[in-house]
Amino acid sequence: MKAYSLDNVSTLVVDDNRFMRTIIVNVLRGLSILHVAEARDGHEALAELRAAPIDLIIMDWEMEGMGGMQLLQTIRSGKRGINPLVPVIVVSANTIARNVIQARDTGMTEFLAKPVSAASLYARIVSIIESPRRFVRTGSYFGPDRRRRFDPEYVGPRRRTEDQRRDGALDDLDAVKRA
Repeated sequence: MKAYSLDNVSTLVVDDNRFMRTIIVNVLRGLSILHVAEARDGHEALAELRAAPIDLIIMDWEMEGMGGMQLLQTIRSGKRGINPLVPVIVVSANTIARNVIQARDTGMTEFLAKPVSAASLYARIVSIIESPRRFVRTGSYFGPDRRRRFDPEYVGPRRRTEDQRRDGALDDLDAVKRA
């Protein structure tokens, strides 16, 4: 894995557990991230995000007060002067599929299971750097493209609801272009 200089990256760690926040902050400092802000919940996080530009957010999903889902929805809304494009790594001990899918569908960039290791956190940060995903907006979603791969040469059928014609058939524009 390539080594990156992260000393200019400003990071916000949001977790209602002080012990977990301390672990993550110490891991980040071990990775040479010098600018680390902390918040105990979503409300404190929003205050930090309005106070200074943040390059990366690492947040717990299940918190007292304003939890991860509401915080991430607020970030992705772009309201309150917050950058909606900031990468967000969701950290959670509860890794059942329903929670991971909910975080993905709310707009997380990466997911990391607790307990957190320096190697796993660094791997997520490197993934954000080396494989940035474009942001997409649909009627009910704004965030990083949920597909891990984007193939501009894709010519298969489009299966999204908005790609369907009124008669219910799929409108495969790429197939029409090939014909």
